[in-house]
Amino acid sequence: MMINGLLLVVVEMVIVVGLPGFPSVEGLRMDYYYMSCPFAEMIVRNTVDSALRRDPTLAAGLVRMHFHDCFIEGCDGSVLIDSTKRNTAEKDSPANLSLRGYEVIDNAKEQIEAQCPGVVSCSDILAMAARDAVVWSGGPAYDIPKGRKDGRRSRIEDTINLPPPSFNASQLIDIFGKHGFTAQEMVALSGAHTLGVARCSSFKQRLSNQDRSMDSSIAKMLSRTCSRGDNAEQPLDPTSTDFDNAYFGALQGKAGVLFSDQALFSSPQTRGLVNSYAMNQAMFFFDFQWAMIKMGTLDVKEGSGGEVRSNCRRIN
Repeated sequence: MMINGLLLVVVEMVIVVGLPGFPSVEGLRMDYYYMSCPFAEMIVRNTVDSALRRDPTLAAGLVRMHFHDCFIEGCDGSVLIDSTKRNTAEKDSPANLSLRGYEVIDNAKEQIEAQCPGVVSCSDILAMAARDAVVWSGGPAYDIPKGRKDGRRSRIEDTINLPPPSFNASQLIDIFGKHGFTAQEMVALSGAHTLGVARCSSFKQRLSNQDRSMDSSIAKMLSRTCSRGDNAEQPLDPTSTDFDNAYFGALQGKAGVLFSDQALFSSPQTRGLVNSYAMNQAMFFFDFQWAMIKMGTLDVKEGSGGEVRSNCRRIN
């Protein structure tokens, strides 16, 4: 069994490096902790599973947190850092105030540090936790290369580069393209909105603008949600704790909650991809897993370019 397990790791490494258009990142390996901290992945998986059994909605929080980390200064765990008197960190940006699941990362880190102090980075723990949250929710099972280092910078002003929910398809294609993603990869990653909820503050502008891309019954439902205040929550698709392709079916029915979601179906540039994923969940899962692996390699810190934090909430 051990031999088969090693062979599986080698095969996965070849697949990742050999995928057309996939960036090979020196220093990242599937088996990075195989010798130095062999139980790291199991600890993260068990921690995530335990947390999601208590609160399935945390899956969306972990996936979203990984995305918000990688899109700003790369996948370096900077979104986990707390603000100080001298610095307001990324997590206190308005765009990040709704992020959830920090305690899951803290819990996994504490357990790992007890076994392998100073070895496993917070950015790797976050990447593994997001992957495990997808799998726990019924999404595709995939492995990710490890070996990221934690960044030493986390500033609120950097979060201006996060795509807002008011973007149209062209703007989304452009901002994702700056990070090396194709339109297809952008739409696949947007499918992560099959998990979670949106707050009224993220979509109320659509109501005041009388957005015609919304079905009238959806507009009434969103209005009822917003009648409870800006923090009232609306599921992003009908199965908000299950990872499936229902999100794309909702877009076909003009039932996208965020303008940026519905824009994927409204635009001829991306409508075909939405239709394909709505019709073929296996295709969506396949494209999503590779897009997530690619996202997890964005501007990773290596060697002296980063550190392994002993506490994910503060720089060493």
